[in-house]
Amino acid sequence: MKTAKKIILAAAILLLLIIGSSSIVITQENEYTLIRQFGKVDHVVSEAGISFRIPFIQTVDKLPKQTLLYDLPASDVITGDKKTMITDSYILWHITDPLKFAQTLNCSVSNAENRLDTIVYNATKNIISSMSQEDVISGRDGELSAAVMNSIGTSLGQYGIELLAFETKHLDLPGDNKTAVYERMISERDNIAATYTAEGNSEAQMIRNTTDREVTVMISEAEKQAEILRAEGEAEYMRILSEAYSDPSRTDFYSFVRSLDAIQVTMTGDNKTLILSPDSPLAQIFY
Repeated sequence: MKTAKKIILAAAILLLLIIGSSSIVITQENEYTLIRQFGKVDHVVSEAGISFRIPFIQTVDKLPKQTLLYDLPASDVITGDKKTMITDSYILWHITDPLKFAQTLNCSVSNAENRLDTIVYNATKNIISSMSQEDVISGRDGELSAAVMNSIGTSLGQYGIELLAFETKHLDLPGDNKTAVYERMISERDNIAATYTAEGNSEAQMIRNTTDREVTVMISEAEKQAEILRAEGEAEYMRILSEAYSDPSRTDFYSFVRSLDAIQVTMTGDNKTLILSPDSPLAQIFY
């Protein structure tokens, strides 16, 4: 009897330990814990730590809390000008509402990735189908990603998901026509560059011609003004000279000065001897 009691007691203690340990739920920093009761989510544990559940009645599901990466498979898309391109991209996403996620996607990350694949591909296809091939190629620096993100918007909120980023790894042409398309684009760019160069040269020549005309007019006007100033100066000189000679008190002085100037002009070279006849006008200044 004592042995039987000991066995029963040990079994009870073991059962209590099992029940106690199974009732403890540990939630990590990078996860959500969903407590289900009879298959329905009873509550969600979002903070890291220890919580409890009712053994055998409540079950536990775990969902990732960190940012997740999903690499979309490469696929063909058609541009607005009916050209085929290959897009290879990836997305960053995370769960914002674990309860909605569990209700709509059955707590399955795989189901979420399938839904994301469809939604992101459709948005990418719709955006690229509204663009020309040239615009798609030139939009690989971020414009295409922004357009896809804007197209998806907040539609993933119904699944308790938020799309953080959409990035294109490769957005290229099929191998059989890639070279031809790039050569055509290069040729078009060369033609555009040649047109801009010709227009620039024409505009530059027009500016040079206009500038040359303006410079010619300015020079002509300056020469005209210089001639006017010279004429006015000479007229003023003649007026002053005329007034000087018309003044009897200054006539003899100016005649003397002009005679000295005439003598200075005639005395050139090393011979400084001046011979004048008595009736020479120049000789009069020495009398």
